[in-house]
Amino acid sequence: MTPKDINQLVTQIETHIECWKQFNHFISIARAKKFGQADDIHFLEIKSIIVQELELIFASIEVQSPTREEIHGLITNAPSLRFLSEMSEGGLRGLETQWHKIYIGWHAILGQLKVKQRTEESKSFWGANK
Repeated sequence: MTPKDINQLVTQIETHIECWKQFNHFISIARAKKFGQADDIHFLEIKSIIVQELELIFASIEVQSPTREEIHGLITNAPSLRFLSEMSEGGLRGLETQWHKIYIGWHAILGQLKVKQRTEESKSFWGANK
């Protein structure tokens, strides 16, 4: 993987993580039962972006965890804000636990890529001085 590829992937995963933050925000909105139709539409858009970006990332690198199945399972278990707002508190906590596991997994992958990124930058720096 070239340094340019690594940089692009780091940016892509950072954007993906931002979508995951928004997903969690929508869980909070649903729990508070303070959402409208525009929020539900935005929630569906965020889920679409997550799934599409997931496929782009998986096409670029091999990811052990989080798995495609874990992510699809979480997305499938949250079909709409209305559905989430009607879930029990225990159900919402379970969803948040799944979300957190995936969120931490993405940060671990991002950290690993940043190590590769710095290693490549260091090679380029020291190679340029020879």
